[in-house]
Amino acid sequence: MRAMSGISAGAAHAIAANFPWSNYKTFMDLGSAQGMLPATVARAHPHLTGIGLDLSPIKPIFEEFIAHREVEDRVRFHGGSFFEDPLPKVDVIVMGHILHDWDLAQKKMLLGKVFDALPKGGAVVVYDAIIDDDRRKNAFGLMMSLNMLIETPGGFDYTAEDCQAWMREVGFSKTRVEPLVGPDSMVIGLK
Repeated sequence: MRAMSGISAGAAHAIAANFPWSNYKTFMDLGSAQGMLPATVARAHPHLTGIGLDLSPIKPIFEEFIAHREVEDRVRFHGGSFFEDPLPKVDVIVMGHILHDWDLAQKKMLLGKVFDALPKGGAVVVYDAIIDDDRRKNAFGLMMSLNMLIETPGGFDYTAEDCQAWMREVGFSKTRVEPLVGPDSMVIGLK
């Protein structure tokens, strides 16, 4: 859990600073682990309430982390599987270092499930080590993709254009890409 927090900390701060949170009231981080992203976003934007969704055994770890960051009054844990369980309704859903774990059909299914859970005007934020469309600049993203192919049955990293195409395929009307920190970028889809 601590490793996931460490990997996500820079991106969490960049997302807190660069996403237009003033347009929204609620958010959820899928596969939240300790809760680095929800804690960071909630601390930066006191008007927001958030949810960290992860498997039920993670709850005490998440709650301790969130309490230590003093946002337990606005961030709560939701136990469940994003594959099997319905997603809570929120304005923004964040998926950080999630999509690269799964094969193409699972990636599209998860994006479709997120689309269905969002209200009109809602947004999804996907962040990973997004590979540049020419596959020439983000060597870390390319190596991470190789790593995912070795570690998972079908996972792989992807380009910004790939992710935007999947988002449009499931119904998102507008998409855009923004760099974060290091090799990470975020792909934003608007419903």
